[in-house]
Amino acid sequence: MIQRRIALAATLAAAAVAIALAAASCDRIPPAEKLPDVAAGEAAFTATMEAHTGSPVVGGNRIDVLLNGDQIFPAKLAAIRSARSTIAYAEYFYADGAPAREIAEALAERCRAGVVANILLDGFGTLSMPREHVELLKAANCHVATFRPLGRLVSVGRHNKRNHRRVLVVDGRVAITGGSGVSDKWTGNGRVEGHWRDTDLRIEGPALNSVQSAFLENWREATGELLGGERYLWEGRRGPGDARAQVIKSSPGGGSFEMYTMYLLAIAGARRSIYLTNPYFLPDDRMEEALLAAAARGVRVVALTPGKIDHNLVRAASRRGFGRLLQAGIEIFEYQASLLHAKTMVVDGVWATVGSTNFDHRSFALNDELNVALYDRSVVERLATAFEADLAHARPVTFEAWQRRGLRTKLLELFVWPIESQL
Repeated sequence: MIQRRIALAATLAAAAVAIALAAASCDRIPPAEKLPDVAAGEAAFTATMEAHTGSPVVGGNRIDVLLNGDQIFPAKLAAIRSARSTIAYAEYFYADGAPAREIAEALAERCRAGVVANILLDGFGTLSMPREHVELLKAANCHVATFRPLGRLVSVGRHNKRNHRRVLVVDGRVAITGGSGVSDKWTGNGRVEGHWRDTDLRIEGPALNSVQSAFLENWREATGELLGGERYLWEGRRGPGDARAQVIKSSPGGGSFEMYTMYLLAIAGARRSIYLTNPYFLPDDRMEEALLAAAARGVRVVALTPGKIDHNLVRAASRRGFGRLLQAGIEIFEYQASLLHAKTMVVDGVWATVGSTNFDHRSFALNDELNVALYDRSVVERLATAFEADLAHARPVTFEAWQRRGLRTKLLELFVWPIESQL
């Protein structure tokens, strides 16, 4: 009983904060009433995506898919320990645990060896980062900055716009980006309760310059310092692979909504299938219309969402909108093995994206986000295979079961509705 009261109090407190933030934030995504009829996989689709996102599709890359902490943390640590000149590292979520200590110690060791490490911590997402880790980094002469630190006399609306991007770039040679954070929650294989399921990418080649660009943009805002030169960027070297990739960044606080545009264009470009994985599945009316239109033209639309989640308010807001989608033939599954945190989408087996972006208003209209769009069939197939493997650990949601949800659930959905844009 006491635990239930504590949970209820926490829910009400979170709602109160969200209401305050909603009142302070009136960001609106520019309307997109009509979408082009261009199929994913066509040259015109690539050109259209480039034109509307302002991001080039770049060839010559080697791209590896990293699944869960078992692959993500070793790749990050190997990249950091290999640094000889520079490290650019931006993290949204950083808490305590073995991975947190290992990464902090690896960064500090490289700084003591003379590597220039610029470390950008989000002012909200890294509130749980142990002070001793920050002090370790600073004592090693790492450059540590905070993105929009809380407590400064700036508007509530500005505090509400976070740097949700995850970036690691080493020596202008290798980059890792995606949706993962740093804590024990991300360890393991994503199939055990308490250890989250996530996806990152490791990139070698000229596409990493756009990943670095996202870091440089946020670093400039936080510090006033403009970084550059061959120590930070892929310069004049032939790429190690042949994968084509497009790095797309959005910063709604600065007036750019490219991530929303990318998702709309990709959904409109689907002709056979859309495999969407996201922990925060709250499509707005326009995005929902795009998904419904895809289903209506015969596209198989499958959404993989969490069965367990770290925010019950988000779950309530998400499930409230399932009915119309299910009736239209869209398949919705809830992942059961652990908490699902991966943010990916695969379209027609020819295009995919991986990144930090949640499928909700906060990511589309408030936070700075970063995704990589992939045009290489082998990498896309790897993500499609991972999606199918995840479905084996998921439970389908039926319209009949959704209709039978209890009164308490429906009341919570009604309670959350006015504030869902802030979740």
